[in-house]
Amino acid sequence: MAAITAHFLSKEIDMVEKTEVRISDEFELSDEKLMGNANRWRRFGVPVPAGGSKKEDGSPDYGLFGPGSIVWKVALHPSNIVFQSVAQWGLQLMYKPVTAGVRDQDPLARKVRQGKLTAFDYFERLQRNSGIHAPMWFGDTATAEGIWKHLYRIHSHVEGGVIDVGEPGLGGFSATGSREVMWAALTEMVGMLWVYEHFAWHGDTPPSRLSDEERDQYISESAAYLRLVGSPEDEIPHTMAEADALFDKYQDLFKKSETADIMPDTGQHFAQLMHEQIKNNWHPTQQKVIDLLNEFFNEPMPAVIASYPEKIQLWGAGWGEAQRAEGVKKLAGSQKRIRQMQESPETFQRALDVFWGPDGTELINVARELDEKVRVAL
Repeated sequence: MAAITAHFLSKEIDMVEKTEVRISDEFELSDEKLMGNANRWRRFGVPVPAGGSKKEDGSPDYGLFGPGSIVWKVALHPSNIVFQSVAQWGLQLMYKPVTAGVRDQDPLARKVRQGKLTAFDYFERLQRNSGIHAPMWFGDTATAEGIWKHLYRIHSHVEGGVIDVGEPGLGGFSATGSREVMWAALTEMVGMLWVYEHFAWHGDTPPSRLSDEERDQYISESAAYLRLVGSPEDEIPHTMAEADALFDKYQDLFKKSETADIMPDTGQHFAQLMHEQIKNNWHPTQQKVIDLLNEFFNEPMPAVIASYPEKIQLWGAGWGEAQRAEGVKKLAGSQKRIRQMQESPETFQRALDVFWGPDGTELINVARELDEKVRVAL
């Protein structure tokens, strides 16, 4: 797993002695700034929910997926509302071109180079990942297309000649290149699938793997999303076996590296700089961010990684057999807590408020109502 995640999705800040931290009023964090408003997620006007517009033939426009789809069955389950953010962030940072983009060109990188990074800055970068994607998964077609155009535009400058200074043969990266957009989308989709299969409680029924047919249908339906973002048509998977083969093909871009966090222009270690600045730019009000990170990222992360396939644990997380065995135990031992988090109205609502935002919450509510009607009819 990328050192960026390993370094910060931990309780290190909680354990720092007060004498080691320089408190600065410049970095005081208000509740209003922590929660933000619709504009933190919204970048392309008010999204239109799935079914909120009509196609040319007069039928409802349900967007990329729609009610009754396996994607909605998986993505709308409370387990993914609560844990999608950590699953996405953990898996995407195993893909080294994403790590390189964050390290070199992300707003986090600009903050680090200015020496101004705070715990809130890191948290805010995680915070909007789910909500900014919700319009593409639960909006009508025009909404999905509009959000993607926005994301493409703001990522168009995120590119560089070096993915990993220790592995020059990997070449460079481009966040809007066909390879990178494919993996950004596919890691989101398979991450939600694996969370559902290992975290989704249905009353007293524990999580379970989808049937082979449903897994293949899920991947086949996901093709619409991969196509939207510009993935290479000849590489878009339509079955789980094809998705697995794609991971095998690109395994070198997922394998853990001790040098992936080295900044090519300075030789400094990006994650270490982040950690140092979070300590230096500290204010006690930033603890609210650490508490949320602990609840929704740090504590679930080992169980989330344990939900990934074995090869992802070996490559991306660098787990050996002993760590894998411990991960299996951690996932099993966490099931009571996992169930509590997705079934608790307070925790569920907090996840919506913090990670999905007002627009995402509205889109989810509309989609769940549509999906429930279809499934009841079946």
